[in-house]
Amino acid sequence: MTDSHALPLKDALRQACRDIEASIDALLPPVPGDESLLIEAMRYAALNGGKRLRGFLVLEIAALFGAPREAALRVAASVEFLHAYSLVHDDLPAMDDDDLRRGQPSTHKKFNEAFAILAGDALQTSAFEVLLEDATSKDPAIRADLALALARASGSAGMVGGQVIDIRGEGKALPLEKVQRLHAMKTGALIRYAAEAGAILAGLKADDPRRKAIVRYGTDLGTAFQVADDILDTTASTEELGKTAGKDEDACKSNYVSLLGIEGARKEAQRLSEQARQSLSSFGPQAETLRALADYFVERRN
Repeated sequence: MTDSHALPLKDALRQACRDIEASIDALLPPVPGDESLLIEAMRYAALNGGKRLRGFLVLEIAALFGAPREAALRVAASVEFLHAYSLVHDDLPAMDDDDLRRGQPSTHKKFNEAFAILAGDALQTSAFEVLLEDATSKDPAIRADLALALARASGSAGMVGGQVIDIRGEGKALPLEKVQRLHAMKTGALIRYAAEAGAILAGLKADDPRRKAIVRYGTDLGTAFQVADDILDTTASTEELGKTAGKDEDACKSNYVSLLGIEGARKEAQRLSEQARQSLSSFGPQAETLRALADYFVERRN
């Protein structure tokens, strides 16, 4: 297999996307029986397109520290399961009420609301199941560290907690500090986890300066991603996004654009991207793809 460090970023992303989707397909095979429709809905949600940026982060950082690629693909698939669950639930009528995801009908429109809820639930538990199986790591401490970090990033102190702040903030003029906290939890926490997971898989302890540098990188990357997302929600079309454009404005939500303006938000995204790059200063040319990824996060069009 070609070393992704030697590939241009877009080629490395395409290769990783293929490998991650093959791993998802293998970890979530179709089954016969009464639960077959549930698995079909899970596969639809997990395999229905996407850039696999979180999974790509896992693979790149695991490779940076010499973790086995097959194990890293399992962790990448796990974080994509968790991300897919969040999107399925986010699109539900009780949440953001969006009929479109990645240019296709949302899971609740393709199936129904009940199956979408259950598919999301099952994808969430599958994420932890994959992490905790022996095939991910022979070291139980590493498996436990991965599962604990994912639980913290995705639960009440992370993604779900951020979603609550987001819902309660609809129709209110939130200050910048609260918007920053909201998105650090709702979006940034899972991206930070994806970065840190590669270091965890490689056996780096929490106090290792290299792991701390990666956490800083992932933190800034997660915020940059959200700032760019707010810009795209304002400037891109539904066709470009693959989901309904202008949702924040329609829901009267405060975001980086409403608080900083388009140009201010662009400057903030660039600042965060550069800060993320600086966190990699102690790593050599092997981290060049990660540096390019920091630029891509703020320059993407969907």
